[in-house]
Amino acid sequence: MVDPVEVEAVVKRYGTAVALAGVTLRVGRGEIFGLLGQNGAGKTTLVKILLGMVAPTAGTARLLGIPVGTPSARRAVGYLPEDHRLPEYHTAASLLDCYGGLQGLPRSWRRQRAAELIEMIGLGQAHRLKVRNFSKGMKQRLGLAQALLHRPDVLFLDEPTDGVDPIGRKQIRDLLLAERARGVTIFINSHLLGEVEQLCDRVAILRKGKVVRSGSVVELTHRQHTWLVGFDRPVPDSSTWASAHLDPPDRNGISRVHLADEAALDLFLAEATGRGFAIRHLQKERGTLEDLYLQCATVPIGPHVASSVRCG
Repeated sequence: MVDPVEVEAVVKRYGTAVALAGVTLRVGRGEIFGLLGQNGAGKTTLVKILLGMVAPTAGTARLLGIPVGTPSARRAVGYLPEDHRLPEYHTAASLLDCYGGLQGLPRSWRRQRAAELIEMIGLGQAHRLKVRNFSKGMKQRLGLAQALLHRPDVLFLDEPTDGVDPIGRKQIRDLLLAERARGVTIFINSHLLGEVEQLCDRVAILRKGKVVRSGSVVELTHRQHTWLVGFDRPVPDSSTWASAHLDPPDRNGISRVHLADEAALDLFLAEATGRGFAIRHLQKERGTLEDLYLQCATVPIGPHVASSVRCG
């Protein structure tokens, strides 16, 4: 089966400056993929290549098996840029009707679809307002609606929840999850790591045009060989444990346990039981994408760094 997004050894140079240094990635159908990285890492360049707005210096990119930049590839794509500009003399309904007409969508179908989207993104109460009177968050939600209007197979979103209040973010998340369930592939470029962590199945972190980390959110945020443990009573000093190192408990009585490897967990639990402690809480510690992002900001970049990721 052809992956909806395929990038193979893509290089992009602007004169002597290298924006992308041989990136390879694939994103499967019905996945939400997050592209992360500092300003200048190459995120926007990669998205522009996938949208056919910029040609790669070397390598290839395809959408739904079709070379990027061709009309047939573009018809299947929805796009919300970060700094979009919407005509302000329209209402939400008339704006979507206008865009639908430009896309060649049948009038009755596009108006019904527009009405559905306006309710789904929480703009139903603002149906009489002109776009000029919309808040930034309302404009962002309307921009997402125009990207979804023609039911695209691949959706590119640049900072989709920027400027949106918590209720609006929840509505957008629910809408994107519904699109994923429909089989839409969603490619998100964002600095809002908390939102990415809640939404994305997989992520890749770009640094200086190379992928320095990639994988599922669960894989990347699980801390290796670290557990959170709570006992039925205070535990003795860490130095008295043979199988693990314990940090002092927090105010809830939860201690962080550092193990040599995953197999050491059984030894630790056996030691705790042998010493008469009942375990009330046991959880594999999970970090955050922010922890990983900050770590990757200082990782050395060299020829050994793999610049590829397979999603799905």
